[in-house]
This record gives sequence, C-alpha cells and structure tokens, in this order.
Amino acid sequence: MALLELYTEYNRVWIPDAEHVWKSAEIMRDYHSGDNVLRLLLEDGTHHLPVDPSKPQLPPFRNPDILVGENDLTALSYLHEPAVLHNLKVRFAESKIIYTYCGIILVAVNPYKQLHVYGDAIIHAYSGQNMGDMDPHIFAVAEEAYKQMARNHKNQSIIVSGESGAGKTVSARYAMRYFAVVSKSGSKTHVEDKVLASNPITEAIGNAKTTRNDNSSRFGKYTEISFDRRYRIIGANMRTYLLEKSRVVFQTDNERNYHIFYQMCSCAHLPQFKSLSLRDADKFQYTCKGGDISIEGVDDKKDMEETRKTFSLLGLKEDFQSDVFKVLAAILHLGNVNIRNSGAGKSSVPPSDPHLAFFCELLSVSAEGLGRWLCHRRLVLLAETVVKPLPIERAVNARDALAKQIYAHLFDCIIKRINSALQVPGQQHAFIGVLDIYGFETFDINSFEQFCINYANEKLQQQFNLHVFKLEQEEYMREDIPWTLIDFYDNQPVIDLIEAKMGILDLLDEECLFPQGTDQSWLQKLFNYLDSSPLFEKPRLSNEAFVIQHFADKVEYQCTGFLEKNRDTLYEELVDIMRVSKVIKSPVLFDYISYSVTRKGVQVRPARPAVKPANKQLRTSVGDKFCSSLSLLMETLNATTPHYVRCIKPNDEKLPFEYDSRRVVQQLRACGVLETIRISAQSYPSRWTYNEFYSRYSILMSHQEADLNDKKQTCKDVLQRLIQDPNQYKFGRTKIFFRAGQVAYLEKLRLDRLRGACVTIQKHVRGWSQRRKYLRMREAAIILQQYIRGKRTIRKTVTAAKLKQGWAALVIQKYWRGYRMTQIFQVVRLASITIQAYTRGWRARKRYKKMMEEQKALILQKYTRAWLARRRFQTMRRLVLNVQLSYRVQQLRKKVEEQMPVSLQNKENRGLMERLSSLANFHSQTIDRLQGLEAKLAKSTSQQASVEAREKKTKEDASLVSLEVDAKNLLAYRKRPGLFPPTTITIPFFVFTCVTNLFTFDPVYHGSTIDGRILEKRQKEQKESYETHVEGLKLKGDHLQNENSKLQNLFREKSNVNENIRQEVSRLSSENSVRYSKQTPAPAIPKDFLGMLEYRREDESRLIQNIILDLKPKGVVVNVIPGLPAYILFMCVRHADYLNDEVRLKSLMNAIIVIIQKILLLSNNKNFELLSFWLSNMYQLLNCLKQYSGEEEFLKQNTPRQKKNCLQNFDLSEHRQILSDLAIQIYHQFVSIIEDTLIPAIVPGLLEHESLQGISSMKPTGFRKRSNSIYEDSETHTISSIVQQLSVFHSTMSQHGMEQGLINQAVKQMFFLVGATTLNNIMLRKDMCSCRKGMQIRCNISYLEEWLKDKELQSSNSIDTLMPLSQAAWLLQVNKSTDDDAKEITEKCTELNSVQIVKILNSYTPIDDFEKRVTSSFVRKVQSLLQDRDGSSSQLMLDSDYRFQVTFPFCPSSQALELLQVPSSLHLSFLTRI
Repeated sequence: MALLELYTEYNRVWIPDAEHVWKSAEIMRDYHSGDNVLRLLLEDGTHHLPVDPSKPQLPPFRNPDILVGENDLTALSYLHEPAVLHNLKVRFAESKIIYTYCGIILVAVNPYKQLHVYGDAIIHAYSGQNMGDMDPHIFAVAEEAYKQMARNHKNQSIIVSGESGAGKTVSARYAMRYFAVVSKSGSKTHVEDKVLASNPITEAIGNAKTTRNDNSSRFGKYTEISFDRRYRIIGANMRTYLLEKSRVVFQTDNERNYHIFYQMCSCAHLPQFKSLSLRDADKFQYTCKGGDISIEGVDDKKDMEETRKTFSLLGLKEDFQSDVFKVLAAILHLGNVNIRNSGAGKSSVPPSDPHLAFFCELLSVSAEGLGRWLCHRRLVLLAETVVKPLPIERAVNARDALAKQIYAHLFDCIIKRINSALQVPGQQHAFIGVLDIYGFETFDINSFEQFCINYANEKLQQQFNLHVFKLEQEEYMREDIPWTLIDFYDNQPVIDLIEAKMGILDLLDEECLFPQGTDQSWLQKLFNYLDSSPLFEKPRLSNEAFVIQHFADKVEYQCTGFLEKNRDTLYEELVDIMRVSKVIKSPVLFDYISYSVTRKGVQVRPARPAVKPANKQLRTSVGDKFCSSLSLLMETLNATTPHYVRCIKPNDEKLPFEYDSRRVVQQLRACGVLETIRISAQSYPSRWTYNEFYSRYSILMSHQEADLNDKKQTCKDVLQRLIQDPNQYKFGRTKIFFRAGQVAYLEKLRLDRLRGACVTIQKHVRGWSQRRKYLRMREAAIILQQYIRGKRTIRKTVTAAKLKQGWAALVIQKYWRGYRMTQIFQVVRLASITIQAYTRGWRARKRYKKMMEEQKALILQKYTRAWLARRRFQTMRRLVLNVQLSYRVQQLRKKVEEQMPVSLQNKENRGLMERLSSLANFHSQTIDRLQGLEAKLAKSTSQQASVEAREKKTKEDASLVSLEVDAKNLLAYRKRPGLFPPTTITIPFFVFTCVTNLFTFDPVYHGSTIDGRILEKRQKEQKESYETHVEGLKLKGDHLQNENSKLQNLFREKSNVNENIRQEVSRLSSENSVRYSKQTPAPAIPKDFLGMLEYRREDESRLIQNIILDLKPKGVVVNVIPGLPAYILFMCVRHADYLNDEVRLKSLMNAIIVIIQKILLLSNNKNFELLSFWLSNMYQLLNCLKQYSGEEEFLKQNTPRQKKNCLQNFDLSEHRQILSDLAIQIYHQFVSIIEDTLIPAIVPGLLEHESLQGISSMKPTGFRKRSNSIYEDSETHTISSIVQQLSVFHSTMSQHGMEQGLINQAVKQMFFLVGATTLNNIMLRKDMCSCRKGMQIRCNISYLEEWLKDKELQSSNSIDTLMPLSQAAWLLQVNKSTDDDAKEITEKCTELNSVQIVKILNSYTPIDDFEKRVTSSFVRKVQSLLQDRDGSSSQLMLDSDYRFQVTFPFCPSSQALELLQVPSSLHLSFLTRI
C-alpha cells in the first residue's frame, strides 16, 4: 500500500504549530497525485496546506487512537516526532504514567510528585519478570540488567542521562535500591545498606539547588555494584567526573552552593559545631550569592542528621567527620576574608580579620603567611627572586582558587573513603554499573562546563547508536530476515573536531602553555584551523564565541574563561602554606594527595592513571584529565551490556504532571530518542508474532483461510492478499515485520470491516424493529376497524320496539332472580335448623358418655391403688432381702479374712469384692427397671381396656345413626312413593334425588335432601375416625406385645443374675475354704486391649525410622486409615505414661520432633505430598494429645472408654506447644510449595488466557515484546490448568485425611494468592486494563467459584479474597463517563483503595475505536468522591506474601484406640498390643 494512497478523507495528520510544536488536523478531501493543495480541518476551521506536486512534502500521519498511549513507542505504526510527542503526552498528562519504552530506551518523565510505585511490593512484582511483561519501569530495566548478568555472565551498565531537573539522580537511586533488595548479601556487613547509604553523602557534597532543579547533581557519577558468584552484592565503587568547582565560590540568582554548607550552618548552635564558629548561611559570602538560602520542603537540619548517620553507617569515624567539617567551615570563612584595595595595583588582608584567624585555626596554618601570599606573588628571575603585589581582582581570584582546590580535594577524599567502606572481603564475579551523568545542555551562555558535558554526550550517543544498530542486526539475523544497511547518524566527525590532533581540546591545551595566552588568541586559532569544518561555525554577531553542530542541536560557546578553567591554577606560595597544615596532611583526610608544585600551580596525582602527554613539560589540564576519564568510562561501557534511561523534564515551573511540548521535544531531540525512532522507522518498526496477528486480524480472514490448522500459513495468505507489495512486510521465524504505516493500514481495513458488520447488524435490527412496529400498528388498525364496524351495525339494526322488548326482558329477569333467591333462602334456613337439632343431640350424648366414663374411672382408681400398695410391699420385701444379702456377704468376708493372711487376702479378694459389688449394683438396677416396666404394663393394660370400651360405644352410635337415616328415608317414600324406586332406597340415590329436586326448585323435598347430605357427611367422618382409631389400637397392641416380650426377657435376666450371684458366692466360699489353694481353675476371660503399644527402649530408633522416615505417603495402609502414624505414635506415648517412665516419654517425644524437623529439611520445599501427609498427622497427633490429656475442656465429647484411656501421670502441654509450632512451620512450608507451583500459572492462566472465545484483547506491541522467551518452548497455562492444579492439591489433602477446617484455611490462602497476584499485575500492566480483559477475568473467576461449589468449600470464605479482583474486573467493564458512574464506582469498589481505583482508571486502554478513554475530569471527580473514605490504604499493590494466621481447632476423633491394629506392612512387629 503506497503511502500517498492513505491521504484520504477522514484520516488525520500532524501539522507544525508554534505553540504546541504539532497539532492534529483531519483530511477533508482525498489527495491525488498532482494536487497542489491538501484540504485539512482544524479545530478553528478549514485549512489549506500547499503542496509541491513535483516533490510533495505531505504532513505526517496521526496514528489510530487504538495505538495511542502504548507502552512502547516503537509499537506505533507511524514513527515520527509528533507521534512520539503525542504518545508521551497522553501517557503522562492523561494516564499519569511516567515511564515509556522507546525500543531499548526507558523514557522517564519527571512527575514532580511522589508516586506510590516504588515500594518493596513493586520490586518483588518486577523481580524475575521479562522486560516486556510488565508496564515500563526503572525496576524493569534494573531487573533486565540483573537477569542478563546472571544468565550471560557479562557485566552490565545502566546509563541514566538527562538535563538538570529531569530526575537522573532519583532514577539511579531507585535502580541501586532495586539491586540492594533483590540481591541480599546475607552477611553481617549489610553492604547493600551501605551502598544505599552512600547516596545522602554524595548528594550533600555534590548536589545543589539550581534554577531548574532543587537537588541537581553537579558532577557525573559511575557506580559499580559488585556481585559474587551467587550474584549477591559484595561491594561497590564510585567514579566521579567533572565536579563543578566554580559553584563553591559563585552562584547565580535563585541558586545555592552545595547542600553540605547549608546543613552545617543550620546546625551551628549544636555543641559539636561550636568550635567551627559558624553562623547563618546568609552571613557567608560563598552561600548567599544566589539570594535564597532555603529550599521549600527541605529541612537542612534534618538532612544534616541523615548525613552524619550515613557517615557512621559507612564506618567513617568521628575524627574523620570532624576533619571534614573543619575543612568545610574553613572554606566558608575563607570566602569572608576581607581583601582590601591598597591602591597602585596592590591589595592587602587586615591581620585582625576574624575569618582569616578562624580559617588558619581550623586548618592549623600561619595567618600571617596566608594573609601575605593571598595578595602577593613570588617571581623567580635569573639573578633574583622578586615578590610582586597583586591587584585586588587577582587576589580575590587567588582566594577563590584556593577554596575551589581545597573543596575538590575534599570531595575526592570523601569519595575514596566511601569506596573503601563499600569494599568487603570477597572476589568480584561481575558488576552492574549505574552511570548518572548530565545530559546534553544548551543555555543562553555556555562555557567550558557545557562544552565538556556535551562532549561526553557525543561519546555516549555514538556508543548508543552503535548498540542500537547492533541489536537491530541481531534481531534480523535471529528471524532470518535479509539484512539491509540502515543509514544512521554517525557523530564521529564532531568527536574528531573536539578531541583529534589540532582539535578544539588540543588547541586549548597548547594555548594554556603560553604564559600570555588569552581566550581571544585561542579563539583566533580555532577560526584559523577549524574554519573549513562544516560542523564548526563562527557566529555572525559575536567575536567571543564559536558554534559547534552537535548531534542534538547547534550550541554557541562563549570563549571567556576557557583557559582559566582548563588550567585550574593555584599559586605555589599558597600551596606551601597548605603543605604545613596538620589537617590537610592528616592521614585521616588528605592522606592520598601529593602536591607537585609547578611553575604556575598544583598538580594532583589522579586516582587512576591519565593519558601520558606528548610534551613532558606539559602538565595535565582539566580537559586532558576529563578526556582520560571519559576514555576509561567508554572502555568500561563498551565492555558491558548497556541499558538506557532517558530522563525528561516536562516543564520548567516544576509543576506536577504539566506537559510542555516545546521543552519535551527539545530534550527528545537531545537525548537520542528521536534518533532511535528514525532508525526503527527506516527498517521494519512494527513487529507482530503470528499468534498476535492471527488473534487481531482474524476478522479479515475468509472462511477458507480461517479453517486452516496452520496459523502461520494462514497469516501469510491473508497478508499477501491484503497487502500486494511484498516489500512492505517480511516473514520471520516467529514474527511478521511491517514497514511504517502498514499496521495503520491493517487497522483501517479492520475498522472498515467492523463498521460494515455494524451497518449490517443495524440494518437487520432496524428492519426487524420496523416490521414489528408495522405489525403492531396493523393489528391495532384491524381492532379499531372491527369496533367501528360493530357500532355501525348496531346503529343500523336497533329500533324503538326492540329497545322496549329489551327493557321488558330486564324487568322479567329481575323478578325471576328475586323469586329464586327467596327459594334458596328458605332451603338454607331449613337445613340450618336441622343441623342445629342434630348438633344439640350429639352434644347431649357426649355429656352423658363423659359422666359414664368418670364413674368407670373411679372403679379403675380403686383397683389401681390396691395394686400400688401391693407393689410397695414387694419393694420393701426386696430391700430387706438386699440388706440380708449384704449382711451375709460381710459375714462371709470376715470368715475369709480369718482363714487367709492379710496380704494374700487383700490381693485375692480386692477384685472379687469389686466384682461382687458391681453385680449387686447391677442386680438392684435390674430390679428397678423391672418395677418401671411393670408399672408401664399396668398402665398400658388399663388404656387398652378403655379403648376397647370406646370402640364398642362408637360402633353402637354408628348403627343407631344408620337406622335413623333409613327410617327417615322410608317416611319420605311413604309420603310420595313415585319419587323413589321401590327396591333401592339407599343414601347415595337419596342424595342424587335431593340434588335433582334442588335444581327443579321443589320446596317439598329440599329439606330432606339437605338432611341426607349432612348425614352422609357425618357418617363418612365417623367412619374415617373409626378406622384411624382402629389403626392406633393395633399399633398400641403391637407395642404392648413388644413390651411384654421385653419384660419376659428382663425376668429371665433377673433370674440369671440371681443365679450368677449365688454361684459367685458359693465359688468364693469354696475358694477361701482352703488357704493358698490353687486347684480350682479361674474361668476364661476374653482379651481386652487397652489402646497402648509396648516397645523396648532399644527399639525406639527402629520405631522412628519405620513410622516416620521410611513411611511413604502413597502407601495403601496409610490411606485406608488416615492419621495411622499419629495414632501409633500416641499409643506408644500412652504406654510410656502408663509405665510412669518419664525418661522414655521425653526421649520418644524429642525423637519425634527432631525427625519431623529433619523431614522438613529433606523435603527442601519440593515434596508437596510429604508435607501434606505430615501436616495431617501432626494435626492428628495434636488432637490426640488434647483429647486424652484429661483436661475438662477436651473431655466433653469423649466416650466412657476414651475417658478411661486418658494420660494419667504426665502433663504434655509443653510438648503440645512445641508440636503446634512445628505444625505451623510445616503449614507455612506447605503453603510455600503451593505458591511456587501456582505463581507461574496465575498470570498466564487467569489474566492472559482468553477463556471467552471471540473476545480478543490483543493489541500491537513494540520492541519490548511480551514473553521474550518466545524462542523457547514453554508450557501454556490456562484457567483449566489452574483449576486442575487446585484439584490436585485438594485431593491430596483429602486423601491424607486432613481436617476440613485446615483444608479451608489452605484453600483460602491459595485463593488470596491468586487474587493478589492477578490484581498486582493489572496494576502494573496497562495492556490488561480494558473492557474485554475485564470480561475475561470475570469469566475466569466464575470457574474458580464453580470449583469451590463442586468441592463444597463455600464455607471457607475463599471467594471473599477474590473480591478486590472481582471489583477491578467490574471497574474495567462499567461505564466511566457521568456523575452517576463516578458515584456508583465509589459505592461498589469498597475493596479497592483510592490509589488502585485511580490507577485502573488512568490505565484504562480501549481495544477498538468504538471504546472511549477515561477523561481526566472523570478521574478527578472519582478522586474527589474517594477523599471521604476513612482509613483507606494508599498502597498500590496487595501484599501477595501475606499469610493468614493458621489455627488448629480441636476436633475429637471417634477412633477407638483399642481397636486399632498395626499393619504388618509397616514392619513394626516389635510393637505389642497390651
């Protein structure tokens, strides 16, 4: 598809704009080749854009709305400056997202506001993730560097650049914090804390407030974080570049000196700073030149406490800190030294100057010598040495040069001491370097510092271009795409212009050699030697500047001060004064500095070897040293894998989330982002996997193409059919590569197809609606026509005579209805009287029967009282017999005691007497039971008699009623014999006749008809009650027979008991008649096990080995009897308690605990079945120890036998607590295995898997593809696989007999993990925030709900843990436009906090053009409504590592210990049941 063909009506383009750089316009008419104008529609009306027909320069296209706001700028179909600018604006200003990928670059826009996206939970969320799997973040870049270091065993670098105020220092700090969190050293040195602690110190001595940034880094810093072979931090090392020394002595308006000076002045009143003679910062010349000495929102005193604390944390002792503060205070006092003008080109310092005295006292130098040599200079001539006075200007310069030199050496010293503190024993295996360096700078006045900064950025840009070029080539080769050379900007000519022989720096160093060299003479040399270079220009309106064409922009440099800053001179006499200082020469402070005096200044031995100059007499200049350090830095970066972070400053007013397009585009051009876009646009910028293309554009496929099984071939066929030019795309192994604009064309085709489908659907729906409306109107018309026609017919047929006849008919009907009602009333009245008569008779008979029953009751009471008296007599008689029996037993006991020795007597008779007493008690209980049954039998007999009498009476009444009815029928027959047949006078026929007479309105027989009906109903009711009564009597009879048989059995048992007692008494008598006689054998007693297992002490190790270590959870025996090992161990514990052997008991319990702990170590968080098995058994063992402890609270549900089996001698509560702690440890390890198993499947299965077919949420992606491991075969996770894994966990726990409450807790923890992990990914992935994805999530949650219902786990409240996720899915689907929508969101999203709700709204991304973005006004409206919430958390992420508190509720077991048998398969034959 040719690009010109896309300039059609309704497409949108970008045109230049002075205020916003670019603005959008819509094409009003199709553009054809040869047209000289392009008609556009702007917001303020139409616009005509002139076009040259020969070389048409048409405006760039605007991307479809679906592509706007993408995570990666390279995902845009049209890659150019306005598209990048607009995409960043949408993400930053509307969605409040500060990070965006641009290929391999992370673009970070400074929000000027604290965001909730840097917590430890966010760090752990990004840990282990591929760079394209989550939303862009500095943590994603850090994770990519850390992962590549571990995977490829290669050093990494993170290059953070940007102009002042863009957020470089903060980004570098967060990257180092990420490494410190994810790679804990585990040693006692806490080196990762020291690495982070170095930031406050370096910011205090190297950062200052500027007009652009309140915390601007005024030096470059490269921090190498060292890792060992296990990739844990073992140390760090910092290299610094180009400290801005001039800031020590001068600051422009609204700027400050370095923070450390103001921190010290704010603490001047503290005791430890009294000796420094400090005052407020506005009293010192070096700290008040910028005007404002404070920063809004910054507490210098508090920052000083933090600085001193980090000094101590790094191991920098008090004496070192004291020396540092002395030097800093001395610099402040040096700035206040008053240099007076003495006239005639002379200057002087008053000897009584207090600040001079303070300076010399603090540094221990001579005040007289310093005062002299600040204002004089020694000149060594051939014959003599001359001391020359200096004018006041040069004396002030000498003072300032001394202050700058001292501060620079102090800065280097502190950095060195920090590096020493960050080194710990251990060999470095790899490192990750974080480069925090100034970005490209261009100001109104650019000097030597900006020249060096831009030179460094030229070198970094060259390295960046080569790296991007290399990655592009690797991508093409990996996908088997033919490689074509891409034209990219090479800035090597600019670098040569600066650093080559006879270049700018070389000429500058050469000019510095001449004593009389000036900036003007050096500038003239530049014009002479470099005028032929196209990159070097002479400004038209200035003779003190030169212009260099950098890669970002043209920069004009003022030559004033270049030589002085490059020389960095310090007079020899001042160096001699400093050389005798005790503080300067202190081994604690400047121990590594050696001054080598030259003719014009001081040479400092650098920390690293510099490039050796060609001329031996040429000293190392600032430019030389900077070139050397920059070359060393580039060598380091080239030896590592670089990662790029470009920080952007959105506005100069430091307003939160305000976007100034002009400032942003200037920085985008300077930092290389647009160059990356340009390189990408020249090749194939849009890259889709075959699955993504198939899912997105399946709507463009024909039925034949969609039916093919090979998706890859289908994609090829569709693309070849849609785009005829094969040069516009290439097929790789796993991806399809598109030229710029082709994805937009495919999106246009897709949108056209969707619009066509919508039109078709609308057409049919509207047709159906109109047909339905027509049919309803037609039906209504027909009804109206019928009504009108009927009225007309009535009017035609109705006459006066017919109206009169109708009126007469009404009158006749009235009287006839009155007559009928009169007849009916008379019949009803007669029936009522008859009913009343029979009712009164029935009530009288009922009273008579009651009187008769009362008379019979008196007779029954008489006989009952007599029976009760006889029973009392028999009871007294049995009591006497029992007393006699007891007396005889006592007599017999006395005889036995007389015949046998006391010891043998106690031993033999104790059991016999207990048995005899129990038999006696049983005998008395049996007698009481017999008495109760006898009373019950008598009562049942009397009830049976009364029921039989009532039954007889009921039969008599029924026969009497039947006779009365027959008599009345016969009477009626005699009065009118023709009405009834002579032979069949029955009640049903009589009822039929009565009904017939009622309809004929015969008043003669109507009363008899009603009477017969009532009698029939009465007879039917009596018959039913009689049958019910008979059934009850039969049941009572059966019950009485059963009771009778039971009584007979009891009588037999009574006689047997009596016989046993007699036999036992006779046996005792016979046994005790002969002393020590054993001739009579004891009767055989059946075996009764006591629920204990006996083992020898030496078999304890075998027991532990067989029952714990060697036992396999998959064994058949342990699955048949869940908790069998716990029961066996407890039965052994019971035996030790029964023997009252404390040593054996403690040894066994300790052995159990130690071996279980050993199992935990051996499982190594891998064996789920083993942990589930022992968690279940430990829980069962705890229950046994509680159930049989003898404590009252655990005995309530025990059986009598279980109460008898309780422990008797020892209290095992302490061991119970130890076992409980061990069970908790097993549970947490058990849950950890569940988490390790589920976490890899949660996001792919629940969030990414599209369970609803036909609802695709695929969108174009850029260079940072999701799943960078697309070349690896990886398992595909779905919601079904998650449910299947949950079922495996549940079945394993159930198979091991785990208590249901414990299963509920484990399932609840699993569901919380699923919900928290999924919600956290939604918060960190903008591509998941769409309406369709909300539908998919809600569908997947329904599968989990069905699983809970299927496993009957609703009581676990697990579904409540998914409420935040459910509400997030609902929020993605609900309308988000009106005030009612905002109110509904605040009311229903109760489980989401305000930060999460706003994050989802800001991240909401339409999948199609039919969806709308959430407006900023709606988000603000929701935020205002959410402010009323009290106590809501401000955390963006849920803590997925949170564990619910596990409890082990007491659940008594019904298992009888005495019935348990030890299976032979356990090899425990040495255990004996007692």
